[in-house]
Amino acid sequence: MPECFDLELKDGVAHLRMNRPEAMNTMTPAFWRELPALVNELSDAGEARVIVLSSTGKHFTAGMDLAVFQGGNLALGTSTEGARSEGGARAKSAGVQEEPGRARSRTRQAALRFQESFNALERARVPVLAAIQGGCIGGGVDMISACDVRYCSADAFFCIQEINLGLTADVGTLQRLPKLVPAGVVRELAYTGRRMSAQRAKEVGLVNEVYPSHDALLAAVLATAAEIAEKSPLAIWGSKQMLNYARDHSVEDGLEYVATWQAGMFFGSDMAEAFEAKAEKRKPVFQNNPATRRGV
Repeated sequence: MPECFDLELKDGVAHLRMNRPEAMNTMTPAFWRELPALVNELSDAGEARVIVLSSTGKHFTAGMDLAVFQGGNLALGTSTEGARSEGGARAKSAGVQEEPGRARSRTRQAALRFQESFNALERARVPVLAAIQGGCIGGGVDMISACDVRYCSADAFFCIQEINLGLTADVGTLQRLPKLVPAGVVRELAYTGRRMSAQRAKEVGLVNEVYPSHDALLAAVLATAAEIAEKSPLAIWGSKQMLNYARDHSVEDGLEYVATWQAGMFFGSDMAEAFEAKAEKRKPVFQNNPATRRGV
């Protein structure tokens, strides 16, 4: 059972909730392992057609948990800790200090592993909708920046907390946020560590809508997720692929890519079902995307 999340899957909507409200849903070592594992499983299995990422308690997340930095290490999990311990043990047994370049390479690898946890949200075959209440701080901003769409409650606020701790944000905020809101807004937040209010987040386009309460937020986001789940999952997958590709490529490249995608993935059966359902005044029924195995 996951330590940091609850998961409910119903009618194609996977509701993934952070469940440590007493600790302000801080991101412990377990969090960084569990999030990509759960998202990858949902994406690969094919039954989920959309993921809603929400939280519990007063705050969405207060960001990185201090346990991640225990002992001066970035403790991401067994594989990272094991490699770090093994390397240190070898150096100690040999009676020599580990060469600085090799020692620092471990920190780089740890940062890349953190990044992969949120990359899973972006790479999922299904849209990920973030429902944010209260504080979305530090790593929380990294996380929601990797989601497809963001919504929040009126009490929400956003903070690139790293600068207040003498750090440069390194898990996606500085790379993804400028693709979502004006660059000057990102720079102001990144340099000052100020809080951005829910209303300001809507004004600059970070969130699509602001709701008066957490309950209203969840009801609205789950309703949107249900609407998405009724569409062709193959067409939704293609739409997400094209939008992500277009963000990082020229218009010409994007048009070439979608033409190739359609040539390989479009056979018309889902379109036929959509037209038949409309004529018969019913909701269309589409097959799930096929299950896949990671790395295959």
